[in-house]
Amino acid sequence: MTGDILTLNAGSSSIKFAVFAPEHPDKTARITGKIAGIGGAPVFTAQDRTGTALPAGPLDALDPSSSHENLVALLLEWLEQQLAGQPLGIVGHRVVHGGRTFGQPVRITDAILDELETLVPLAPLHQPHNLSAIHAVANWRPDLTQIACFDTGFHRTQHRLATLFALPRALSDEGVIRYGFHGLSYDYMARVLPEQIGAKADGRVIVAHLGNGASMCAMQNRKSVATSMGFTALDGLMMGRRCGALDPGVVLYLLQSKGMDAAQIETLLYKNSGLLGVSGVSNNMKVLEDSDAPTAREAIDLYAYRAASTLAGLVPALGGLDALVFTAGIGENSSCIRRAICDRLQWLGIKIDAGANDVNAIKISTETSAVDVLVLPTNEEAVIADACRTLMNAPSAQTPQPHESPDS
Repeated sequence: MTGDILTLNAGSSSIKFAVFAPEHPDKTARITGKIAGIGGAPVFTAQDRTGTALPAGPLDALDPSSSHENLVALLLEWLEQQLAGQPLGIVGHRVVHGGRTFGQPVRITDAILDELETLVPLAPLHQPHNLSAIHAVANWRPDLTQIACFDTGFHRTQHRLATLFALPRALSDEGVIRYGFHGLSYDYMARVLPEQIGAKADGRVIVAHLGNGASMCAMQNRKSVATSMGFTALDGLMMGRRCGALDPGVVLYLLQSKGMDAAQIETLLYKNSGLLGVSGVSNNMKVLEDSDAPTAREAIDLYAYRAASTLAGLVPALGGLDALVFTAGIGENSSCIRRAICDRLQWLGIKIDAGANDVNAIKISTETSAVDVLVLPTNEEAVIADACRTLMNAPSAQTPQPHESPDS
């Protein structure tokens, strides 16, 4: 493969990107950056591998009304300037939902795009933007190979029982099952854990991916055993704007007694709930931690309580716990949340070092803790780049495989 690798992660309010060399799996990107605040006041930032800021050029003053597809087009124009005429070799995308069909990264074709479009209702905040980035690249350079990497893919190792809802079998057979998300982040953690805890990495591990979107994954032998998210990215933990696990009777109540329609309920559960809804202040954890509002404190407390309860509920899938890993924006940066969660889990033998926790050290557990507690940055972009290298060098790996759980 010749030419650099571009990774794109088009989310609901941001577009993250990175450029990697093609020759070897280097975790350090040549260029990284993002467009944040999409839908409000979009801001572009980028830096080289030394951390030196790069000029924004055509991305200096962005139109607040710009679509994801238009912003990706501007980003590609900027990258062309930065790469000084050296063509990209391949583009890898994070695609949130792969459904039952896509368990491994695949080369994108028109037929695959059509199938991914059918999954938009299962990830309405993410899938449309993931696909708009693919369309923008195709319009820019139709000949450029693009690869989709799926957040649901990492969880395909789960036992069939972990994927089932207690619904009529016909619905399960149609694909109304638990898929799980944030798989690229968990994949990265599975790769780097041996460097941090040696043989324990193959033991009983729970990774807490805590950001504006949040989930947890129970892993054994560095494979997914159980996870907190289900059919959609709405389930599980309380999040920035999403409610997380909810009694389905609440949805019926909203429909039947409050007169809300499906679109209104979708907006409520995906965009107006979670930290924002409970606090009435913000979906940003740092803003809430700095706030004096009692509702902000209650939102933080509820977030920690729900996270600890969910983590405890994953332990039976492992039969115990050897290590707990915090990652993503809140997991990596909020000592307050980590402490609040771990304090509720002391019965598991978890003991954290207050000083290490306060400075976001890699290991924050004490020497006498029965469970190793770590804080590790995730790197979904490196996982996508590795998938691009692998797929381009092994054409037979391009064929998607149907969903098949172990012991199914």
